[in-house]
Amino acid sequence: MPDQDVGASIHPTTAATHLRRAVYWLLIAAAVGQVSGRLLATNSIDRLAYDSARIQEEYQKSRAKYVEEGATGEELADKLNRRRAELESKLRLDRPFLSSNDRSRWLTVRALVEYHTFEIDKIVTDPQQAKQWDTIDMIKHPGWDGKEWKGEGRLYSSKPPLLATILAGPYWVIYHTTGLSLRDNPHTVGRILLFLFNVIPLAIYLWLLAGICERYGRTDYGRLLVMATAAFGTFLTTFAVTLNNHLHAAIFVTAAMAATLPIWFDGRRQWRYFAVAGFCAAMAVACELPALSFCTALGLAAFWKAPRQALLGFLPLVLLVGAAHLGTNYLSHGTIQPAYGMRDFGKDEKGNTKDWTNGNWYNYDYYVGTGDKKVKKQSYWSRDEAALARRSALDRGEALRATYALHALVGHHGIFSLTPVWLLSVVGAIMMIWRGRDQIVAPMAPPDENTTQPVEQGISLRTLGLLIAAITVVCLGFYIGQGTENRNYGGGTSGLRWAFWLTPLWLIAMLPAADWISGRRWAKFLAALLLGLSALSASYPIWNPWSHPWIYQWMVHMGWLTP
Repeated sequence: MPDQDVGASIHPTTAATHLRRAVYWLLIAAAVGQVSGRLLATNSIDRLAYDSARIQEEYQKSRAKYVEEGATGEELADKLNRRRAELESKLRLDRPFLSSNDRSRWLTVRALVEYHTFEIDKIVTDPQQAKQWDTIDMIKHPGWDGKEWKGEGRLYSSKPPLLATILAGPYWVIYHTTGLSLRDNPHTVGRILLFLFNVIPLAIYLWLLAGICERYGRTDYGRLLVMATAAFGTFLTTFAVTLNNHLHAAIFVTAAMAATLPIWFDGRRQWRYFAVAGFCAAMAVACELPALSFCTALGLAAFWKAPRQALLGFLPLVLLVGAAHLGTNYLSHGTIQPAYGMRDFGKDEKGNTKDWTNGNWYNYDYYVGTGDKKVKKQSYWSRDEAALARRSALDRGEALRATYALHALVGHHGIFSLTPVWLLSVVGAIMMIWRGRDQIVAPMAPPDENTTQPVEQGISLRTLGLLIAAITVVCLGFYIGQGTENRNYGGGTSGLRWAFWLTPLWLIAMLPAADWISGRRWAKFLAALLLGLSALSASYPIWNPWSHPWIYQWMVHMGWLTP
């Protein structure tokens, strides 16, 4: 073989080479961003070692005390064994459940399987479990056994119960076949359930998104940029380690889009597309109420293309999910109204602040322990001055709506400040809308055999761009328009978590901008930089996604914010 041929094979200058180099830069940017985020969050505290050291210290103190009191032999061993068990229960704070938010859902899972009820009293009022299973996300109202109200107040999770009820299914299998429990084996059981409930669905989400990118992207680079962003640059992977509704809402949105886009662009008319779209769009609503706008838009799109299939395929699955969502809420609380709808901050006719007995399920007291060892606790959400003083500044709410909008978009919890790669989605949506007539998606061939009318010869992306833009504006307006107490950025969380379910829509909107970038070297560098910064934010909460973003922590460090 001539030398120049060897050199040419070693140093090719084909389009594939340029693509590979661009992919290298994307992966490098994402990896550097993730490592940088972990670096910023690195701390020498080892929770396991810290808990063990505390327990050992108290154990040695107790041993010295018992010896001083004259205990020896079996008596000493018995006392020390009981003391060790007591200290393990009292001081062992290490747990796989990372916040009040996810523990609230886990409590419902436990209660359903272990106690056959939605009531969580037996767990949160047990002094042996209270510290490991505490949560502020609970409510109190008269007991409900699925048939009638009871006068005695009971504690319940404030989270909609549908997801917890679904997760109770695999936990029931584990609990009754292996003897493992969330109480005694929280790490083992919790991680198994999270792998089944979070990790596998996350893989399906990425697979579905890859299919959408392959179908509607125009360049290899553009498709790869969107997938690299999905894999490294959003908060969905950050929250995959904890039980939450935001991840699943995004997964259901992706599945609904994967079923609806072929209906709209490819003339697909099989019933399965409409059934999957209806079921997944409705499940997105069950996870995130503002996704009702998304479900409605998809339903109208399906009806516009195929009224019969929409009415007999899409709509029944929406109604089925709606019945399950409202039904589990009724079984839990004796009403179809969600728990947060009972958060009445007003006063009764006598001018007294309402409590759980007369309309405000968030205003209550409860006791941990029994007899002389009972300790009175107050709801974190009570309205008296002492309770308000205990709340963090964020949980008291942002006083000015303009300030809230600023920080929600470009501030300490900002969508664009924490995840600047979404700027490309804004550009992409604009390109879809304003250049939509030139961006035609040709139908897949061969045509669907069930199509009853001729398939259009290519459909503009303008409608898709308008759909994504409208849903985004409506939902962000909904969040920003909330009252003062609800303007809290989602509480202690690493991003504006209420917007996470929009992630797949924004990734789809990014495609035209990513394709445009593929032909411009300077733009590729900018895209890599934006992706790297986004990966940094997604990786910063290395220990716990239920922690404040790096921008917020930095502003507190600088003295610009009071935590």
